[in-house]
Amino acid sequence: MMAAGAALTLALALWLLLPPVGVGWAGPPPIQDGEFTFLLPAGRKQCFYQSAPANASLETEYQVIGGAGLDVDFSLESPQGVLLVSESRKADGVHTVEPTEAGDYRLCFDNSFSTISEKLVFFELIFDSLQDDEEVEGWAEALGWPEAVEPEEMLDVKMEDIKESIETMRTRLERSIQVLTLLRAFEARDRNLQEGNLERVSFWSAVNVAVLLLVAVLQVCTLKRFFQDKRPVPT
Repeated sequence: MMAAGAALTLALALWLLLPPVGVGWAGPPPIQDGEFTFLLPAGRKQCFYQSAPANASLETEYQVIGGAGLDVDFSLESPQGVLLVSESRKADGVHTVEPTEAGDYRLCFDNSFSTISEKLVFFELIFDSLQDDEEVEGWAEALGWPEAVEPEEMLDVKMEDIKESIETMRTRLERSIQVLTLLRAFEARDRNLQEGNLERVSFWSAVNVAVLLLVAVLQVCTLKRFFQDKRPVPT
């Protein structure tokens, strides 16, 4: 029983840390989430392409974290060229496509309505796809799990329960990372807004001080002229 438990532990460690490999066999390609922050110049439009598998879930979230107005135009197109989302002058947005089509999705950010201010934009792509039971069993067979867990009646916990618990934990950890990333985007946007306000307040404060000094000098000069004796000096 101890040998079976050690073999189970080793198999779980391999499943968590190593990608499945084998001769003549390959697991499904992993779906990679992504995040990106870029500077969108004034009067420009920039598009990005993201490949997606079929029958998955794609969540797109964007935020304007810098620039005057904190707004941008956003559009999302399917691989077939169908316009799925179109928004105008928005500061942020969250959109989900489910199920997805196999191909490249097009995400565009448009700042052509602004002639002066550039925008700092953050966006994130989150994929979610559940694996079929047949694929999971294929991974287990490739790693030699059937031999590692035999006999099953000697194990205290079923393999399926362990795999379900690990998968649930992995999903929650990934979601936690995504929430933390969005919080960093919020913090960056608020910091940029505060720094911009500080610059404007400092500039106009300096202007006010300069005006006050100029008015004080003019008043002193004016008062001195009032008390000057302009009568001619007798010879």
